[in-house]
Amino acid sequence: MGGQRAKLYAFEEGDLTQVRALTFSTRSMLAFLHDVMLAAPIFVIALWLRLGDLLADWPQETIAENVLIYVLCTAMVFWLRPTRGMWRYTSTDDLLVLVRNVSLVVLLYLPLSFVLTRLESMPRSLFAIVWFVQLGVLSGSRIGYRMLRSGKLARRRPGEDERIPVLLVGAGDSASLFLRATNDMDDAPYRVVGLLDASVDKVGYHLQGVEVLGTVDGPLEPILTRLTKQGDRPTRLVLTEDSLRGETVRNLLEQAEALGITLGRLPRITNLRAAIDSDRIDVRPIALEDLLNRPQTQLDHEQMASFVQGRRVILTGAGGSIGSELVRQVASFGPSKLVLVDHSEFHLYKINREMAENHPDVDRLPIIADVRDRAKLMRLFRTIRPDVVFHAAALKHVPMSEYNPCEAVLTNVRGSRNVADACREVGVRTMVMISTDKAVNPMNLMGATKRLAESYCQALDVAGAGQDGATRYVTVRFGNVLGSNGSVVPLFKRQLEAGGPLTVTHPDIERYFMTIREAVQLVLQAASLPAPREAGSLFVLDMGKPVKIVDLARQMIRLAGLRPGEDVDVVFTGLRPGEKLYEELFHEKEDLVPTDAAGIQSARPRVVDHGVLSRALENLVGLAADGRREDMLEAMYQLVPEYGENARASNAETA
Repeated sequence: MGGQRAKLYAFEEGDLTQVRALTFSTRSMLAFLHDVMLAAPIFVIALWLRLGDLLADWPQETIAENVLIYVLCTAMVFWLRPTRGMWRYTSTDDLLVLVRNVSLVVLLYLPLSFVLTRLESMPRSLFAIVWFVQLGVLSGSRIGYRMLRSGKLARRRPGEDERIPVLLVGAGDSASLFLRATNDMDDAPYRVVGLLDASVDKVGYHLQGVEVLGTVDGPLEPILTRLTKQGDRPTRLVLTEDSLRGETVRNLLEQAEALGITLGRLPRITNLRAAIDSDRIDVRPIALEDLLNRPQTQLDHEQMASFVQGRRVILTGAGGSIGSELVRQVASFGPSKLVLVDHSEFHLYKINREMAENHPDVDRLPIIADVRDRAKLMRLFRTIRPDVVFHAAALKHVPMSEYNPCEAVLTNVRGSRNVADACREVGVRTMVMISTDKAVNPMNLMGATKRLAESYCQALDVAGAGQDGATRYVTVRFGNVLGSNGSVVPLFKRQLEAGGPLTVTHPDIERYFMTIREAVQLVLQAASLPAPREAGSLFVLDMGKPVKIVDLARQMIRLAGLRPGEDVDVVFTGLRPGEKLYEELFHEKEDLVPTDAAGIQSARPRVVDHGVLSRALENLVGLAADGRREDMLEAMYQLVPEYGENARASNAETA
């Protein structure tokens, strides 16, 4: 029975192929007959244009003979070089094919007519005239058919009133592609009623018959009023460009909300082409990253690839938010071996499974290990002998670190020290230490532990400066990333799904944000840069302008199609232990040094002697391992003086 089903399916599939071939053959034959049948009247019209009233006195036998020769030439050229473009989608490429064919017809007619008739009584200028007439008639018929099918010859196409009226933001390539698709599709879901653009010079101009009505920074209400009077009020505002500033997108979102229309975005142009090919174009919702105060950063992907390609790479914290994105991007550059290290079996399983599906050719090794386990790390590094190490493993949640200070020290300080020492022992080419803006003037323990991890890597970099084969330690510092585990965005999403309210600790609290993907790209870019002149320097990612968390909450409510304060409330719960109102990217004693890469800055180090720091950290880690919380905190205050000052001041206020 299974074999019979297979045969039946094959038979049906073969029939379908034959039907498609027949349909295509019939369409081609109709086009061929159209072009050949018009050849005779085209030749007569060209002759009349040349002779005028004298045509009536011209020998009819001569005219008939030359008409027959021209028709035969047309039939021969258009049979051997058929025009296979569908008239409904006539494009400049199709017109160029017509130019080629008509030129061949004239070039073939000239010698053939000379041989048969010696061109007696035929004016020589006829050849140019018939070329223009034939090209005009054949291209005009195709363009006219396309205009008829697209509804451009009528004020409204059948069924157009049922389409969703949209106002496009951007009058570039994506908008042009979208307009062409909506014109060509009989069942397109959208109808474009106007355009907005960043350039005031484009206002008043038309793109494929649709007018640019205003600029993206101008008010929407007058434009909507005008369209409403015309019976074309849009129900959706659609972004077509990826280069719009976050401030502009937020302004459009607020205006759209006030005017009762939704805001969406077209797929990226490569995805848009695929959507058009499948006759399905979906306007996707605005993403939260569209609203960030961040410019697009131009990256040197070749430099990033050369840093990783063909090298052995170990990545700690491989299952976390930053770590897993590092794994994805590193794998795309073709390392010779990729070792994924994580303490969580489940997170490690997930990222390893993803790599098996998306990068099966990458030689990878998942290792369950805790960076606190110095002996196991040393065995792993001696076995793999990595060229590059990315250290992303850490406890990153501020309140959890406050509740569990000894654990934070053991993971963030001892763990980082273990990884850095292992890199030094086996001669790793580069270690990349992932840090945080919370390490600057830390008010919480998590920030203080990351500052110590930074200091240790910087001290090792200085200690090995100028030595052949010494490990280069690269410290990269950045702020919050959207959607990372434990961050505010997933919390807001869960609260929205539950119907609210959204909880914000303080009305003035603000943070730097960037997407996980961009953060990791910039980490790779920073790591691949030439070593700065001064050893121990750290790199800081340009995070743009900080975002108020309360504004972020309100924007997420709007993106869900709801109204802040009406459909969903925002409530303030008070600052959590160790939480700052704002973060900083640089310490006042860290002098900035420009780099050659956009979006990346360098800062001169505040370096402590490696031997002194190593002994102090040994004492700190010992206190944490023994669970001597108060003694450990006191030692931390001494090692990170600004943390000690902030923590004591905060404790005094609480008391």
